[in-house]
Amino acid sequence: MRDRPRIDHVGLNVADLPAAVRWYREAFGFEVDLEGRVDAIELDFVMLRDADGGRLELLHRPGSAPGLRAADPAEAALSEGFGHVAFDVGGLDGVFARVVAMGAREVMAPRPSPEPGIRMAFVADPEGNLVELLERPAAS
Repeated sequence: MRDRPRIDHVGLNVADLPAAVRWYREAFGFEVDLEGRVDAIELDFVMLRDADGGRLELLHRPGSAPGLRAADPAEAALSEGFGHVAFDVGGLDGVFARVVAMGAREVMAPRPSPEPGIRMAFVADPEGNLVELLERPAAS
């Protein structure tokens, strides 16, 4: 048992589960950790894991409809609930260019973050979900 809680994973509902799994694996190097189905509600899911143990769960249920599809972080902040998922990356400019070439929509080009010493960018994945990319300085 842990002394304090930590985030285990983030769940993202998607329209096209196989395409989303492919995109997040190629874009961020995730590997499939677990796949499953909840028959009672026809929910399919794939749990992805990164090399550091971070997990992203992609879920699909027939009949789902698009929810929040904010154009940018400012618009997302006008809706209560989750607005984006963020990834800590190395080589922000290269990662940004690569995921845009893979079908992400450019939302905010790499720039300094409001957090001192950090650089950031935003894209929207192929389904329109906002994804923040953060580059932190190497630990000294």
